[in-house]
Amino acid sequence: MPHIRVISPGFLTTVQDLGRFGYAHLGISAAGAADAVSFRLGNLLVGNLENTPSLEMSLVGAEVEFEEASIVALAGAGMQPIIDGQAVPMWETIMISPGQVLKCGAAVAGVRSYLCIRGGIHVPPVLGSAATHLATGLGGFSGRALRRGDIVTVQSLPVSDSFDPLRLNQNATDRLLARDLLRVTAGPQENLFTDIALEQFYTSSYLVTKDSDRMGLRLEGPAVARKDSSFETLTEGVSLGAVQITHSGHPIILFVDHQTTGGYPKIANVIAADMHRVGQLRSGDRVTFRRATLEEARALLVEQESFIYQHSFAQA
Repeated sequence: MPHIRVISPGFLTTVQDLGRFGYAHLGISAAGAADAVSFRLGNLLVGNLENTPSLEMSLVGAEVEFEEASIVALAGAGMQPIIDGQAVPMWETIMISPGQVLKCGAAVAGVRSYLCIRGGIHVPPVLGSAATHLATGLGGFSGRALRRGDIVTVQSLPVSDSFDPLRLNQNATDRLLARDLLRVTAGPQENLFTDIALEQFYTSSYLVTKDSDRMGLRLEGPAVARKDSSFETLTEGVSLGAVQITHSGHPIILFVDHQTTGGYPKIANVIAADMHRVGQLRSGDRVTFRRATLEEARALLVEQESFIYQHSFAQA
């Protein structure tokens, strides 16, 4: 099978798919692509199924050499990619010749970009998924981030002589990739907070701190006060996107590699249609929360899915 050789892994590059579900009772969260929308669009650009394993690059992209001709796309945060010294576009299918080197730089805005290759990355599935879960060392490429010199196997698919590149429409980029607003539904412990605290939570701007990663994003801003500061909630199962409030009153957004139980009260939960935005928030970004009903959350997800399939692509 063909392969790519890792010349430089960048800051953090892992193999991901859309996640490993059904194992929270064993303490294993889903993991998977931090920005599932960009991941899916990248795979669709190269003609893959949406869940095809790809490389997730964070903050600084990887440099890789291709053994065989390949069709690839880079989706997500702009990383100024070049092939053999020539700049190539993001969000567009690209033909790579045997022996060529793709080099990605630092993310200009956002955090993560996805290198999607026609056929996908070939790694053995663990519990039904190729996703890398770094905390437990499960899945992906030996359960870890890529390193210099790694040889990564790629599924072999023929590259057509009649290469017909696609690109993402600009309106799709503008619509899907904003990240300054997160819409949330009420959390199970919303009643533990004062009305003033709730109003403050929904009207304040919060700063993403450097202590943020795939497990969770820590935010700084006006402290959110509980009605009874001495009351402790019992440890219970927690979900992706839960917004916990720590003893200091600051929010934490639980993310794709989150622990599966926790005791901090959950004031809100990021809606499914906005989880990809969380995946592109970086230290120093500011974010605000807006309340949504369950009906609105469902409607926004249906609208997003429809937009992805009906309006996203054009001929390059």
